[in-house]
Amino acid sequence: MATSVKTAISMQEELFKEVNRLAGELNVSRSKLFVMAVQDYIKKNESQNLLSQINKAFSDHPDSDEIKVHSKMRQKQAKNLEREPW
Repeated sequence: MATSVKTAISMQEELFKEVNRLAGELNVSRSKLFVMAVQDYIKKNESQNLLSQINKAFSDHPDSDEIKVHSKMRQKQAKNLEREPW
């Protein structure tokens, strides 16, 4: 079982009231609400980091080998389309 750690945070009173309201609405403790919020934030941050890595991997321009392959693929596809009885 995971060990729990207590922590203290400071926030504006209006936000604290909203936290209490939402915790009551969801029927969870404030602690549970904070845990849920932090878990959600971490998951969104990980997703954003992964998306950034994917975008970075695909942001480069094709090298000369890729350009040659694409050109040959287009030529082959054009020949195949010419043979099709439309």
